[in-house]
Amino acid sequence: MTTVVSFENATFVRPPTFYISGLYNMPHAKYYYMFLCFVYTVTILGNSFIMGTIYLARSLHTAKYIAVFNLAFSDLCGSSALIPKYADMFLSENQYISFEDCMTSMFFVFLFMNMQSFTLLSLSFDRVIAICFPLRYHAIVTKTTMTLITGLIWLVSVFLVTIRVALTTRLSFCRSTTVDSYFCDYFPIFTLACSDNSPNYMLAYVNVAVVLCLPLMLIAFSYVCIGVALCKISHGAERIKAMKTCTSHLMLVAMFYLPIISVYITADTTYIHPNNRIINSVLTQAIPPMLNPIIYTLKTEEVLQSIKVLYQRFRVNFAMEDPCENFEKN
Repeated sequence: MTTVVSFENATFVRPPTFYISGLYNMPHAKYYYMFLCFVYTVTILGNSFIMGTIYLARSLHTAKYIAVFNLAFSDLCGSSALIPKYADMFLSENQYISFEDCMTSMFFVFLFMNMQSFTLLSLSFDRVIAICFPLRYHAIVTKTTMTLITGLIWLVSVFLVTIRVALTTRLSFCRSTTVDSYFCDYFPIFTLACSDNSPNYMLAYVNVAVVLCLPLMLIAFSYVCIGVALCKISHGAERIKAMKTCTSHLMLVAMFYLPIISVYITADTTYIHPNNRIINSVLTQAIPPMLNPIIYTLKTEEVLQSIKVLYQRFRVNFAMEDPCENFEKN
């Protein structure tokens, strides 16, 4: 039954549920959702491993890895907010979600998406200071500085998403309640409203500008500065060494921003089948969190060395605690 909520002179019509349409008449769609469950499992294991390594390895207790830990946490929570709930909905063919659960899901999905974008920007700050001002790096990029930056990122992200959800709850839905997406997406939901949704349109463009375009422009500018600084390095070996410290971050930036921006551009410039749009959108949100810890493990020398040290430490501790081994030694 539709809920009517009154605030002073305004009346808001809230549906009890939304219907998440997902993939439409796509054969073998269940295999696709099972694949997403596999992606989620790898994401949980990989990001938990990175977070555990940073926590246990003293050599990684630096300002840079505060941001890396925050990125892994955002990846883990973002995937947890998106994949399990909706994979269960589609696999069990129960695609209705209550209004309150839908708003909660929207909040957390977009919160951690914002966090991923802003955290990549904070990592570019670390790289530009390290290469352009190497002698002042430890004075500028401190644990206190990175903690304050991370705290500010959280505050801005929560503020932006809270406004988005608050504006959505003030809309009336008196027509269709079928959401043409795979989750409680902001744009497909507010376009269903039968009341004035112009503030939501404005906020949607502001969010794209602030959360995607602005960080990407600042990251690009930071790498222009890095490129200029690298050109001033006379020794080729030192230049290559400095460039290698940026490869992991550049790969993360490319994986996060390029698919999302390409989906936005394609949707605005040409017609794409709803199924293709949904598949592309969900992969852009699910694949980067899975690959980020793999890239940081394989491409970052500090992390690899820390993993080796932790492995040796665990082997020694296990050998000391193994009674059979101690007995054989005696």
